[in-house]
Parts: sequence; structure tokens; C-alpha cells
Amino acid sequence: MNIRFVTKTVHAYLDYPVAFSLMAAPFGLGLGQAGPLALWLSVVTGVAALILTLLTDHQTGLVRVLPYGFHLWVDRIVGGVFIVAPFALGFSGVTAGYYWANGAAVLLVTFVLNAKEPAPAGMVAGHA
Repeated sequence: MNIRFVTKTVHAYLDYPVAFSLMAAPFGLGLGQAGPLALWLSVVTGVAALILTLLTDHQTGLVRVLPYGFHLWVDRIVGGVFIVAPFALGFSGVTAGYYWANGAAVLLVTFVLNAKEPAPAGMVAGHA
């Protein structure tokens, strides 16, 4: 069984619920009690993720101007930032767990579970 099952299409359909959860979950979890940055880092990231998704060249992009590979690297950077944020910003408890869990999930999906894109039709491996 191949663990790399998150194709470009699967990723495209995951982006919207992830973006909206990044905007809504901090309010439900009370992350603002740890300080405004704990709340707004996720909300602003969710808004940015929504915009990135709308602009990505994949099935659910509305204005397909950004390459999918660029989108993946932005996701990976966000995952890394979410892992480091609790240490750098002094988050603890539920807030730290929230950022670590989201960061780990993003890195897992984009590095480990991400399926390689097939070569364009008519292309032979090793030939341009």
C-alpha cells in the first residue's frame, strides 16, 4: 500500500475546510485567553490559506495563477512556523498543542503523504 495518497485533487478539496477551521477553531478553543497573538496567528493564517487556495492552479482554484508546487512550499513553511511558534511566542497548554498538532499535520500531509504529480501527457521520463 502506498502511503502517498494525498494527490493534488485531494489536497485541493482539503484546503477549504482547513482554512475555515484555522479561522474558527481558535475562537472555540479560547486561544485568545493566552493573548491576542495566539488567536490571530491562526485566524490570519486561515485567511491567507483561503486566498492561496483560491489562487492555486488546482481543481478548486478560482483564479489559477499560482503553481501547485509553490502552494505546497507555502504550506510547508506554515507547518514549520506552527511548530516553532509555541517556543518562540511562549504559548503553552491547549494553545501550544493546537499549533503543534496543526503544524505536524501540515508537514505530514505535504512531506510524507503527498503524492507525486504524474508527468504531463506526451512527456517521456528524462526528456523535455
